[in-house]
Amino acid sequence: MQMVHSRFNALLSACVLSLIATASWSQSLTWLGVLPGGNRSEAYGVSADGAVVVGWSYNNVGSQRAFRWTASGGMQDLGTLYRSYAFGVSADGRVVVGWAEITANGTRRAFRWSSLSYLMRDLLLPGYSFSEAYGVSANGAVVVGRSYNNPSAPRAFRWTASGGIQDLGALPGVNRSEAYAVSANGAVVVGRSYNNSNQPRAFRWENGVMQDLGALPGGNWSEAYGVSANGAVVVGWSYNNAGNERAFRWTASGGMEDLGTLPGYDRSWAYAVSADGAVVVGRAINDAVEDNCAVRWTASGIEDLNTTYASLLRGSALWEARAISPDGRYIVGRGYNAATHRIEAFLLDTRGNNTLCTLDGDVNGDGIVDDADLLEVLFNFGNRCP
Repeated sequence: MQMVHSRFNALLSACVLSLIATASWSQSLTWLGVLPGGNRSEAYGVSADGAVVVGWSYNNVGSQRAFRWTASGGMQDLGTLYRSYAFGVSADGRVVVGWAEITANGTRRAFRWSSLSYLMRDLLLPGYSFSEAYGVSANGAVVVGRSYNNPSAPRAFRWTASGGIQDLGALPGVNRSEAYAVSANGAVVVGRSYNNSNQPRAFRWENGVMQDLGALPGGNWSEAYGVSANGAVVVGWSYNNAGNERAFRWTASGGMEDLGTLPGYDRSWAYAVSADGAVVVGRAINDAVEDNCAVRWTASGIEDLNTTYASLLRGSALWEARAISPDGRYIVGRGYNAATHRIEAFLLDTRGNNTLCTLDGDVNGDGIVDDADLLEVLFNFGNRCP
């Protein structure tokens, strides 16, 4: 009995030492909650250091409101007269872009919000009544989106503080285009336009020239949602020859590559890419069981984030990955939080050394040291990285 007791003490000591050693680098999943009185939130952008997340949440009267979240301040309502959504954030987290309804009849205006002024700046192409912003450069100086009078006839725009707002034109044929993302330096814009066969096509715009990126073999539709820091890698989705949506990664040398989907799944979408173009995030869907999974693509192939980070979930699920930090470390999106029984925005730290929580022993990064941390160490005791 004494020997068993001694062995248990030795194991417990090892666990404590392991907890201390691993606490500083443990991966973590943070559910961002909702605005006061709200019941749902979704995240669409993350700063370079993972300290700022933007998206939208319902508020206490059931309206969607753009939010900016920080670990210290929680979820901040960016305000609007009616509804608002945030879709992009600068690398330092100080500039947020999206769109807001400014009238009761639903007039939408693209906005650029800055933490220096705490005001939404209205962006609109001349001659148009509506606009929406979806992307922002790393320094917050370039904003891209679309303006329209009729939603079926939008025009992509690029705005700068020095040059104002610029109509990016459209592919030859149907006069329609929309911009969804911009490179880190603001020089390359990607999105969707229509060709002369009235087919939506992913485009890459640079120096006044809009390039049709085509579609996957047999497909007739494509859209671009993300671009690498230097503008060389573009990601999005396209129909394939079976009529299913498939995530793609495009480069000038390799063209449009089908990134595939999870085994047994039908469709996939790519929404964002790391600065170097090596890591892509999005979602996959299994239509048969109506299952959504947040996924990540690398040179090794596709992975289900729910499988890779299963130890962090505890009954929750990651449904969609919408944005990734430049270094590929932080991923944000939406999922199901089992603790609150809500659809919520999430922040996933894939590498650890999470500055959001510095509790010694918080192995799983949930903000509390408890039995779950001890069990996680016990179950992994003696394992080592490859």
